[in-house]
Amino acid sequence: MKKILSALLAVVMICTFAFVIVSCKKSNTGSVYYLNFKPEQDKDWQTLAQKYTQETGVEVVVVTAASNTYETTLKSEMAKSDAPTLFQVNGPVGLASWKNYCYDLKDSAIYKNLSSDDFALIDNGSVYGVAYVIETYGIIYNKLILNKYFTLEGAVASSIEEVNTFDKFKALVEDIQAKKTVLGIEGAFTSSGMDSSSDWRFKTHLANMPIYYEFEETNPTSFATIEGRYLDNYKNIWDLYINNSTAAPSELAGKTGDDAAAEFRNGKAVFYQNGTWAYNDIKSVGDENLGMLPIYIGGPGEENQGLCTGSENYWCVNKNVSDADISATLDFLEWVITSDEGRTSMSSDMNFVTPFKTFTNEYQADNPLIKAANAYITAGKTSVKWLFPTMPSEQWKNDVGSALTAYAAGTGTWDNVKSAFVNGWAAEYSKVNG
Repeated sequence: MKKILSALLAVVMICTFAFVIVSCKKSNTGSVYYLNFKPEQDKDWQTLAQKYTQETGVEVVVVTAASNTYETTLKSEMAKSDAPTLFQVNGPVGLASWKNYCYDLKDSAIYKNLSSDDFALIDNGSVYGVAYVIETYGIIYNKLILNKYFTLEGAVASSIEEVNTFDKFKALVEDIQAKKTVLGIEGAFTSSGMDSSSDWRFKTHLANMPIYYEFEETNPTSFATIEGRYLDNYKNIWDLYINNSTAAPSELAGKTGDDAAAEFRNGKAVFYQNGTWAYNDIKSVGDENLGMLPIYIGGPGEENQGLCTGSENYWCVNKNVSDADISATLDFLEWVITSDEGRTSMSSDMNFVTPFKTFTNEYQADNPLIKAANAYITAGKTSVKWLFPTMPSEQWKNDVGSALTAYAAGTGTWDNVKSAFVNGWAAEYSKVNG
């Protein structure tokens, strides 16, 4: 009986020891929680996460914030016990709010494989964020409809190559709008929707244009204030959009990003302000029919202007999670930028142009909008810098967006837009920076 009891006790001890070992091994493996910024790439990230889990056994959870809610969602998720291990900020301004959460990436594979420090958020030798995609935006156009227009009697241009200033573009847009019935379209532009899925195209991306031209002149060392030197130009391009589109200006508050994409995809409009990331939404138009034009606003030397190119998407690893989760997250990111599955997904499925040296020729996005962007660079045109990181806060963008919407609806004035832009800038900068 003693021998039997001893044997049973030994078995129990071995099983208990094995359970502890397995449990420890499981807890030390770590896991990844990625709070994704881009709704249009949600399915791709879900698929990639699943592949990684199948290959390594490491759990990767991807949660995608709804459009225009990322900062709010991030604040909510960071307050939870199971906080994101991987998140993103939109440049130096975004980093200011989250710097104390950012793990130093200076020894990481994603930083070591970065093609240039221009794509990293570095402060006092510490690397707080790494850009993972370089994007370009402008005015996407339908070549098929444009070529039909160019054959019409009285057309103001015979090819898109003739259009390289705001005045020329304005004449083209207004003539297309006047001939929309002949062309079988509903407007020159898609609707400039101002709901949360679409307003960022105008309160951020379009707003970048007057900021760019002002800062090119003033070369500021501080971004505490802005003069608004090119706000009349901002008004001119906004008026062109809303008065020559598929929807009346008063309808824009309820129009969505999906509305605009569908209008362009279905051939109801010729022009659509958006970027390279929108390709998957409109590719049914046909690669051969897609082109992209710079956003001309009447700035000095704009005939030599290219497209708007840059990034506001920086990966940051949460230093406040467990060491195991940090390690798992860094391993996952390394796999994304070095494995065949990761590089293929980012270049072919997500259509990203990435700043990593690991993305050799066979891992380049086959996207006609990217090719259009590269063509402007090859032609020696000057790319417009993304100055979103200088914008003082998300609230500033929202206030500008509200003023634009009211102006379009006829319930507000352009002076309100100017006030939101200039006075709002100073107030928000002071509030955020103390």
